[in-house]
Amino acid sequence: MSDLRTFLNQIEERNDLVRIKEPLNTKFEIAAALQRFDAGKALLFEKVDGYDVKMVGGVCGTRDRILLGLGIEAKDLYPRLQQAIKTPTRCEVVKKGPVMEVIEEGDLTKIPILTHFNGDPGPFITSGILYAKSHDGKVENVSFHRFMVLDPKRMTIRIVPRHLHRLTQLARQAGVKTLDCCISIGLHPAVLLSASLPVGWGTCEYDVANNLLGGSLKLVKCPHVDALAPANTELVLECRIRLDEDVDEGPFVDLSGTFDVKRKQPVVEIVGVMHRRDYIYQALLPAGSEHMLLMGMPPEVRIWEYCMNIVPTVKGVNMTLGGNGWLHCVVSFDKVREGDPKNVIMAMFAAHPSLKHAVVVDGDIDPTNMQEVEWAIATRFKGDEDLLVVPGVRVSSLDPTADQQTELGCKVGFDATRPLGKPKEKFMKAEINVPDRVKKILDRYSG
Repeated sequence: MSDLRTFLNQIEERNDLVRIKEPLNTKFEIAAALQRFDAGKALLFEKVDGYDVKMVGGVCGTRDRILLGLGIEAKDLYPRLQQAIKTPTRCEVVKKGPVMEVIEEGDLTKIPILTHFNGDPGPFITSGILYAKSHDGKVENVSFHRFMVLDPKRMTIRIVPRHLHRLTQLARQAGVKTLDCCISIGLHPAVLLSASLPVGWGTCEYDVANNLLGGSLKLVKCPHVDALAPANTELVLECRIRLDEDVDEGPFVDLSGTFDVKRKQPVVEIVGVMHRRDYIYQALLPAGSEHMLLMGMPPEVRIWEYCMNIVPTVKGVNMTLGGNGWLHCVVSFDKVREGDPKNVIMAMFAAHPSLKHAVVVDGDIDPTNMQEVEWAIATRFKGDEDLLVVPGVRVSSLDPTADQQTELGCKVGFDATRPLGKPKEKFMKAEINVPDRVKKILDRYSG
């Protein structure tokens, strides 16, 4: 099954979901709970102050849960995502779905949208994915965006210069004043991850998700706008992006955990809402592990692909949580020649231009275990030989040290691989030979 509810049942059976029965408020209180359990178990809020709605958060808050949603092991992640991107499976459009149980006028005050941090200018929708297509209907796009509530009928949307931005530009050039779209909230992890993937222009991310879900993702047509939404999502906002009206958006707490700048961004008008009768609102904590994983894991696919072109011995890639899932990356591989590490570092920077710090380690180091990575830097990195500094290059606008106008900064690469010319034993950790009998005894005590 490809819906959120089936996945919640799945993780609850694994004791990976906490039910909070006490009522909590949408202003700060639920965000505080999400922050307390960040990178741990998912949370289901059974009571939300002022709303007859349940809420869930942290669904994609760990790699293990995302892999569970995809039904794969970590070693198969990048080839599987690459395959889905290259051979998307067209979704079937059906006439009815659970999301159409209630169809009503749009009123944002009826939806439990969260205010997360002190200093937020208002409530933000952070888990919604937006579907839109070109004015001629030839190109579809599905992508994550944040939406700041302005009033019961209007929001503003942050649009970065990618596919949706191009769709709005094409519509403006054609003299179109509004662009139909819809925002889906309450989705399976495979759909959420697909909406984050760096697919090419013209590929619909729903079709990528459908491939990952074995062809089970169905779509429905929205009754008030020319847009499609998953038939089994929890909640859909039918909207129009105003192409002739911009307002202040932000400041918003982005991946870095700091407030982003205010920008002039388009207004989004709500023209209708459809939802399950007992819908579950899905929350996503800004700058939390879920935010970082959904932003960071998709670039890992491209980094893996680029690095595999340099050395076919890549063992793993990790856009680290400590690097906000965006600015730091670790790649492990088996080095064949001296010089390979710096080539891999340059491939990492090419694959993900927002990357600030790149670390390469040997294949015996788990890139997702930062204690192992730090040990490799401490024992295998030599600053005068293994440091690569690239000043005056494009970095991410999320980097507070960068020039926010030009987005110029400095990239640094760390070669934490052992030198091939020295004895391997000098750089390996000592091991203890433990008989199977002792392992079984110790396993009983360690649980």
